[in-house]
Amino acid sequence: MQAHWSISPLAHANAPRIRQHIDQKTKPLGALGQLESLALQLALIQGSERLTIRQPTMLVFAADHGIAEAGISIAPSAVTRQMVQNFLAGGAAINCFCRANDMQLQVVDAGMLEPLDDPRLIQQRLGAGTRNLALEPAMRREQAEQGLALGATLARAQVANGCNLLACGEMGIGNTTPAACILAALSGQPVEVCVGRGTGIDDDQYQRKLALVRQALTRLDGKRDPLQLLTEVGGFEIAQITGAILGAAEAGIPVLLDGFIVTSAAMLAVSLAPACRDYLIFSHASDEAGHRLMLAWLDAQPLLQLGLRLGEGSGAALALPLLRAAVAFYNDMASFDSAGVTV
Repeated sequence: MQAHWSISPLAHANAPRIRQHIDQKTKPLGALGQLESLALQLALIQGSERLTIRQPTMLVFAADHGIAEAGISIAPSAVTRQMVQNFLAGGAAINCFCRANDMQLQVVDAGMLEPLDDPRLIQQRLGAGTRNLALEPAMRREQAEQGLALGATLARAQVANGCNLLACGEMGIGNTTPAACILAALSGQPVEVCVGRGTGIDDDQYQRKLALVRQALTRLDGKRDPLQLLTEVGGFEIAQITGAILGAAEAGIPVLLDGFIVTSAAMLAVSLAPACRDYLIFSHASDEAGHRLMLAWLDAQPLLQLGLRLGEGSGAALALPLLRAAVAFYNDMASFDSAGVTV
């Protein structure tokens, strides 16, 4: 793994000039709300007079989790692989949303239990699923480091191919549990507010999930080093998403984030390299308990609130039209002077 991530903080000294450009548009001050903040962020990142969105690309990382053996999900781990097959066949929600919004989609095997031989699948397997995080480290440190490196390399490859907006999604039965562990460890919030019901577990499963997260945190004994957290309680897909976020920020492009699991990776990325926070765009507020705590920890204002709790990158794909709208008004909306409008 890289000992140091070379991420350039945004040149916030340029913000007043960009705000003036936005304020001169034919609208009342601040009338476009979050779209104005979004345009400002994109202008700071791109550093050019005209904004562009080129080849927006969704990377969906899939992996399995040892903790799923404890029965804390509504589905068995075999469903991870089945859903990946669904992604490749074009039949999942994320396929529909990417098609609807002209977004490229790539699917990555970060470590499913059973490999899948399909040329459309990017093979970056760190192993056949993680170990049970309640009982032992989820992965070896070298696997965590390799996951960060693979994610970063894949992000850089998208940029080299012409992409200037990356989005991240995930698929992994049981992965709300590692995400809840990361949230609780980094934020210090009580387990009860960090752990949710995932895709709809019953009361008995929820109590078991709470107990397992507490067991994992007891094993951590207060440790908050991000790489150690990833090793102890993370997932192979979370490792690679963390790396993809860092790699995209190094390359100077924004990352459009999905919900609970992807935001746990964002917390790790910001903990490893705080400058990457400038490049993060938060698509929606998930219906999963704890996601709002993550957003608060990251000082993030999500673009949408639709009651989503699907994963797959679905919220990020749905938010893409808002980014396009922000670019369009920034580039093409008339100013008061050019339109001859006096106020």
